[in-house]
Amino acid sequence: MPPGQPPPAAPSGPDGSEPADPRSRLQRVLAYRLLLGLAVAVFVADQLSKAWIVHRLPYGTYGEVYGAIRVIKGFFYIVHVGNTGAAWSMFSGQSVLLATLALATLVAIFFWRSALGLRDRLAQICFGLLCGGIVGNLTDRLLHGHVIDFIDLHFGTYVYPTFNVADSGICVGVMLYLWQSLRAPK
Repeated sequence: MPPGQPPPAAPSGPDGSEPADPRSRLQRVLAYRLLLGLAVAVFVADQLSKAWIVHRLPYGTYGEVYGAIRVIKGFFYIVHVGNTGAAWSMFSGQSVLLATLALATLVAIFFWRSALGLRDRLAQICFGLLCGGIVGNLTDRLLHGHVIDFIDLHFGTYVYPTFNVADSGICVGVMLYLWQSLRAPK
Protein backbone atom coordinates (compact mmCIF):
# COMPACT_ATOMS: atom_id res chain seq x y z
CA MET A 1 0.00 0.00 0.00
CA PRO A 2 1.50 3.39 -0.94
CA PRO A 3 2.28 5.80 1.90
CA GLY A 4 -0.47 8.23 2.81
CA GLN A 5 -3.29 6.02 1.50
CA PRO A 6 -5.94 4.87 3.96
CA PRO A 7 -6.11 1.12 4.70
CA PRO A 8 -8.75 -0.80 2.77
CA ALA A 9 -12.19 -0.83 4.35
CA ALA A 10 -13.13 -3.90 6.34
CA PRO A 11 -15.96 -5.92 4.84
CA SER A 12 -19.26 -4.93 6.33
CA GLY A 13 -22.53 -6.71 6.89
CA PRO A 14 -25.59 -6.16 4.65
CA ASP A 15 -26.73 -3.26 6.81
CA GLY A 16 -23.28 -1.59 6.79
CA SER A 17 -22.43 -2.81 10.30
CA GLU A 18 -19.45 -4.90 11.29
CA PRO A 19 -19.77 -8.52 10.16
CA ALA A 20 -20.97 -10.99 12.77
CA ASP A 21 -18.18 -12.94 14.44
CA PRO A 22 -19.00 -16.64 13.95
CA ARG A 23 -17.28 -17.48 17.24
CA SER A 24 -19.60 -15.20 19.17
CA ARG A 25 -22.66 -16.84 17.59
CA LEU A 26 -21.34 -20.28 18.55
CA GLN A 27 -20.61 -19.04 22.05
CA ARG A 28 -24.17 -17.74 22.35
CA VAL A 29 -25.57 -21.13 21.30
CA LEU A 30 -23.19 -22.97 23.64
CA ALA A 31 -24.43 -20.82 26.52
CA TYR A 32 -27.68 -22.80 26.23
CA ARG A 33 -26.09 -26.25 25.72
CA LEU A 34 -27.63 -27.76 28.87
CA LEU A 35 -31.11 -26.63 27.81
CA LEU A 36 -30.61 -27.85 24.24
CA GLY A 37 -29.05 -31.16 25.28
CA LEU A 38 -31.79 -31.93 27.78
CA ALA A 39 -34.50 -30.93 25.29
CA VAL A 40 -33.03 -33.28 22.68
CA ALA A 41 -32.71 -36.10 25.27
CA VAL A 42 -36.37 -35.75 26.36
CA PHE A 43 -37.52 -35.55 22.73
CA VAL A 44 -35.55 -38.65 21.68
CA ALA A 45 -36.65 -40.69 24.73
CA ASP A 46 -40.25 -39.64 24.11
CA GLN A 47 -40.26 -40.50 20.41
CA LEU A 48 -38.41 -43.81 20.88
CA SER A 49 -40.83 -44.91 23.60
CA LYS A 50 -43.82 -43.93 21.44
CA ALA A 51 -42.37 -45.76 18.41
CA TRP A 52 -42.03 -48.88 20.56
CA ILE A 53 -45.67 -48.54 21.69
CA VAL A 54 -46.92 -48.05 18.12
CA HIS A 55 -45.09 -51.22 16.99
CA ARG A 56 -45.96 -53.28 20.09
CA LEU A 57 -49.63 -52.47 20.79
CA PRO A 58 -52.50 -51.67 18.44
CA TYR A 59 -54.06 -48.23 18.79
CA GLY A 60 -56.87 -48.18 21.34
CA THR A 61 -55.33 -50.83 23.61
CA TYR A 62 -56.56 -50.07 27.11
CA GLY A 63 -57.08 -52.62 29.85
CA GLU A 64 -55.60 -56.10 30.22
CA VAL A 65 -58.59 -57.65 28.47
CA TYR A 66 -57.69 -55.66 25.34
CA GLY A 67 -53.96 -56.42 25.45
CA ALA A 68 -52.50 -53.80 27.79
CA ILE A 69 -49.18 -54.85 29.29
CA ARG A 70 -49.33 -55.35 33.06
CA VAL A 71 -46.18 -54.05 34.75
CA ILE A 72 -47.52 -54.04 38.34
CA LYS A 73 -50.96 -55.60 38.78
CA GLY A 74 -53.59 -53.08 39.84
CA PHE A 75 -51.14 -50.17 39.59
CA PHE A 76 -49.03 -49.78 36.41
CA TYR A 77 -49.95 -50.74 32.84
CA ILE A 78 -48.58 -49.97 29.39
CA VAL A 79 -51.39 -49.05 26.98
CA HIS A 80 -51.73 -47.33 23.59
CA VAL A 81 -54.25 -44.51 23.47
CA GLY A 82 -54.44 -41.11 21.78
CA ASN A 83 -55.25 -37.72 23.23
CA THR A 84 -56.42 -34.89 20.96
CA GLY A 85 -56.56 -32.56 23.96
CA ALA A 86 -54.13 -31.28 26.56
CA ALA A 87 -53.47 -32.60 30.07
CA TRP A 88 -56.38 -34.59 31.51
CA SER A 89 -57.97 -34.41 28.02
CA MET A 90 -58.85 -30.74 28.46
CA PHE A 91 -59.64 -29.13 25.09
CA SER A 92 -60.24 -32.56 23.60
CA GLY A 93 -60.49 -32.47 19.81
CA GLN A 94 -58.47 -29.24 19.59
CA SER A 95 -55.19 -30.69 18.24
CA VAL A 96 -54.65 -27.88 15.71
CA LEU A 97 -55.23 -25.19 18.33
CA LEU A 98 -52.92 -26.96 20.78
CA ALA A 99 -50.21 -27.43 18.11
CA THR A 100 -50.40 -23.70 17.35
CA LEU A 101 -50.18 -22.91 21.06
CA ALA A 102 -47.15 -25.22 21.39
CA LEU A 103 -45.36 -23.46 18.53
CA ALA A 104 -46.22 -20.04 19.99
CA THR A 105 -44.86 -21.15 23.37
CA LEU A 106 -41.55 -22.27 21.86
CA VAL A 107 -41.23 -18.99 19.95
CA ALA A 108 -42.04 -16.99 23.11
CA ILE A 109 -39.42 -18.90 25.12
CA PHE A 110 -36.86 -18.15 22.42
CA PHE A 111 -37.60 -14.43 22.26
CA TRP A 112 -37.89 -13.96 26.04
CA ARG A 113 -34.96 -16.21 26.97
CA SER A 114 -33.13 -13.32 28.68
CA ALA A 115 -36.15 -12.29 30.73
CA LEU A 116 -36.69 -15.94 31.71
CA GLY A 117 -33.11 -16.14 32.96
CA LEU A 118 -32.21 -19.04 30.69
CA ARG A 119 -28.46 -18.62 31.19
CA ASP A 120 -28.97 -19.95 34.73
CA ARG A 121 -28.25 -23.70 35.07
CA LEU A 122 -31.46 -24.61 36.92
CA ALA A 123 -33.56 -22.55 34.48
CA GLN A 124 -31.92 -24.43 31.60
CA ILE A 125 -32.84 -27.73 33.22
CA CYS A 126 -36.45 -26.59 33.69
CA PHE A 127 -36.83 -25.28 30.16
CA GLY A 128 -34.88 -28.16 28.62
CA LEU A 129 -37.44 -30.59 30.10
CA LEU A 130 -40.31 -28.32 29.11
CA CYS A 131 -39.16 -27.67 25.53
CA GLY A 132 -38.28 -31.33 24.90
CA GLY A 133 -41.76 -32.33 26.04
CA ILE A 134 -43.47 -29.64 23.99
CA VAL A 135 -41.61 -30.69 20.83
CA GLY A 136 -42.33 -34.38 21.52
CA ASN A 137 -46.07 -33.88 21.81
CA LEU A 138 -46.11 -31.36 18.95
CA THR A 139 -44.44 -33.97 16.73
CA ASP A 140 -47.23 -36.43 17.60
CA ARG A 141 -49.94 -33.89 16.79
CA LEU A 142 -48.35 -33.17 13.41
CA LEU A 143 -47.70 -36.83 12.52
CA HIS A 144 -50.73 -38.58 14.06
CA GLY A 145 -53.33 -35.88 14.74
CA HIS A 146 -53.18 -36.79 18.44
CA VAL A 147 -50.64 -37.34 21.22
CA ILE A 148 -49.68 -40.96 21.90
CA ASP A 149 -50.11 -41.78 25.60
CA PHE A 150 -49.10 -45.10 27.14
CA ILE A 151 -48.31 -44.86 30.88
CA ASP A 152 -51.44 -45.90 32.79
CA LEU A 153 -51.36 -45.65 36.61
CA HIS A 154 -54.08 -46.76 39.04
CA PHE A 155 -54.26 -45.71 42.70
CA GLY A 156 -56.98 -47.91 44.15
CA THR A 157 -60.18 -46.80 42.46
CA TYR A 158 -58.59 -43.63 41.08
CA VAL A 159 -57.17 -43.95 37.55
CA TYR A 160 -54.61 -41.24 36.81
CA PRO A 161 -54.89 -39.82 33.27
CA THR A 162 -52.69 -41.78 30.84
CA PHE A 163 -49.50 -39.91 29.91
CA ASN A 164 -46.10 -40.21 28.19
CA VAL A 165 -42.44 -39.20 28.53
CA ALA A 166 -43.07 -35.74 26.99
CA ASP A 167 -45.85 -35.05 29.50
CA SER A 168 -43.47 -36.02 32.31
CA GLY A 169 -40.83 -33.62 30.99
CA ILE A 170 -43.35 -30.80 30.78
CA CYS A 171 -44.73 -31.38 34.29
CA VAL A 172 -41.34 -31.81 35.97
CA GLY A 173 -39.94 -28.78 34.12
CA VAL A 174 -42.87 -26.56 35.15
CA MET A 175 -42.81 -27.80 38.77
CA LEU A 176 -39.04 -27.20 39.05
CA TYR A 177 -39.39 -23.72 37.55
CA LEU A 178 -42.21 -22.84 39.98
CA TRP A 179 -40.18 -24.21 42.90
CA GLN A 180 -37.13 -22.22 41.78
CA SER A 181 -39.23 -19.06 41.35
CA LEU A 182 -40.81 -19.35 44.81
CA ARG A 183 -37.51 -19.84 46.59
CA ALA A 184 -35.53 -17.22 44.63
CA PRO A 185 -34.81 -14.05 46.62
CA LYS A 186 -36.65 -10.95 45.45
